[in-house]
Amino acid sequence: MAPEHVAYGMRTSYGLPHVSPDLVVAWERGTVAPAGPEITALAGVLWCSPGELIGAPRTLREHRAARGLAAEDVARAVGFDVLAYLRMEEADEWDGTERQSSALAGILELSPADLVTITGREPRLAELLRSAVTTRWQAYVRPVGRMLPVDRRLVGDALRALHTEYQGLMTATLSWSGGSAAAGADSAGRDFLDRIVDHFWSEVGRADGSA
Repeated sequence: MAPEHVAYGMRTSYGLPHVSPDLVVAWERGTVAPAGPEITALAGVLWCSPGELIGAPRTLREHRAARGLAAEDVARAVGFDVLAYLRMEEADEWDGTERQSSALAGILELSPADLVTITGREPRLAELLRSAVTTRWQAYVRPVGRMLPVDRRLVGDALRALHTEYQGLMTATLSWSGGSAAAGADSAGRDFLDRIVDHFWSEVGRADGSA
């Protein structure tokens, strides 16, 4: 379908008179992102699901659009006034209680990792994980576990594995007197800490799969 055909379908079938061929081209090039109603209409015209257009959703709005849900449905499920919920979507800041966060995870089918990202707890999680791998990991099982809807045993297994891996990198750095090998190990250690959240979720998935 040419951009003209897509724009025409969105205007006539979904009541979006502002959609022009130029706007469709901008979406294709990634210079502009379609909003919620536009994503739904675009998916309908292209005979696919909103989730296929979005790929891997990251924001609250993207997760809702990927599930094809109206803001009113999500707001009602989590116990928010729809305007208050929409303000959180626009600001990309979740302000719900633990109960509301649990309800949000249920209606949007969020993984624990997605829930942590959406609720803004990822920076704090990263801080705790860096401390865990650089000091005594056992002391961080409870603080990390309190943040996540994950079995405490899995958290402990993941932290132990991450601590072992990071300390191995640091031991390699100290055992080499210098040169490119030591620099490489030091760089790997910094990269490991930078991507600590991703490493953590990988370890949680591995530990869960071996249970």
